[in-house]
Amino acid sequence: MNIEQVREYTLSLYGVTEDQPFGDDIITFRLEGKIFVCLWLGGSRHDMRDAAPRFALKLAPERNEELRERYAAVTPAWHWNKKHWSDVYYEQVDDALVMSWIKESYLLIASKLPQSLRQKYLCAL
Repeated sequence: MNIEQVREYTLSLYGVTEDQPFGDDIITFRLEGKIFVCLWLGGSRHDMRDAAPRFALKLAPERNEELRERYAAVTPAWHWNKKHWSDVYYEQVDDALVMSWIKESYLLIASKLPQSLRQKYLCAL
């Protein structure tokens, strides 16, 4: 996937919004105000260890460990809680995996919403 495909897919999930609270070089994707993907656009303000395209993804701690052990393209998030967040170098992984991980992150956030909100997101997929 390229950066636009990541953005388009993430925004295609029901109820997702985007904003740039950390500056012009990062887009955050939210569900009911809760961030679940943080896409780095490149640039120097939040320049990371290397310039490879990536996003930070929130997953369950045990799932993060599993993916990091299995895929070299999944590492502890550079600027997030490393227990709950991983950096995904999305150009180095199959598109179907990238989309499934984004959806998994979305569902994790949806599952933690109050029940009155949760159903509309879980049923929308």
